[in-house]
Amino acid sequence: MAENREEDVRLGANKFTEKQPLGTAAQTDKDYKEPPPAPLFEPGELKSWSFYRAGIAEFVATFLFLYITILTVMGVGRSHNKCASVGIQGIAWSFGGMIFALVYCTAGISGGHINPAVTFGLFLARKLSFTRAIFYIVMQCLGAICGAGVVKGFMEGPYQKLQGGANMVQHGYTKGDGLGAEIVGTFILVYTVFSATDAKRSARDSHVPILAPLPIGFAVFLVHLATIPITGTGINPARSLGAAIIYNKEHAWNDHWIFWVGPFIGAALAAIYHQIVIRAIPFKSSRAC
Repeated sequence: MAENREEDVRLGANKFTEKQPLGTAAQTDKDYKEPPPAPLFEPGELKSWSFYRAGIAEFVATFLFLYITILTVMGVGRSHNKCASVGIQGIAWSFGGMIFALVYCTAGISGGHINPAVTFGLFLARKLSFTRAIFYIVMQCLGAICGAGVVKGFMEGPYQKLQGGANMVQHGYTKGDGLGAEIVGTFILVYTVFSATDAKRSARDSHVPILAPLPIGFAVFLVHLATIPITGTGINPARSLGAAIIYNKEHAWNDHWIFWVGPFIGAALAAIYHQIVIRAIPFKSSRAC
């Protein structure tokens, strides 16, 4: 049985090995204790300055995210010769690089979500309360609207002409294609978030150094490379909403539901996969003291 097998694991810089069981039997409190789930409702948060500070951090981060990324999209769109611009690769680097920088800056304040789908996935995993999740999503959407609005203020004519960075299913693809791309793309992102921020990973794999914002930003970059030609890449409902509201043309709203339904489904699947399959939390057996 896999539960009874053992493997040698090296803990941090410790040169001595320790026997540790494989599989769900490894879910012990020997070197790690599962943090308690966040309460569904936590009214006391509303009286805490740290709660509002975290919301402000999400607003500012999403504002900056939309500002830089949509400006990059506009710059590529205005170029008569794509070879003379950063191209699709540059757009992908812009999105991934900004997520890397902003998650690094805000992780210690709000967790650095910058995306309602990430917030939703973490809420399903009981990493934050419903109160905080709703507050984050509202602040993220407001930040995205303001970020896109500032870009339009700088270059209103080109902004309207170049569709304002709004997400739409591109010609040659069906709505089903777009929905599938958003589901899988968001799954990759949220699964990476769970894996990169898993506290048990620090206890179990402390000999493997990891900077959480780096794999998260890199996941965003790779997903954009793959799905920009399909949907312009949403995987972030706030980003899609901000651009759609400021651009505000009918064709920007025709497929807008895809950029909410797809990311939320992808986030839910990532949360289920990580919590049930990877962490096997529901199957963790209780041990007598």
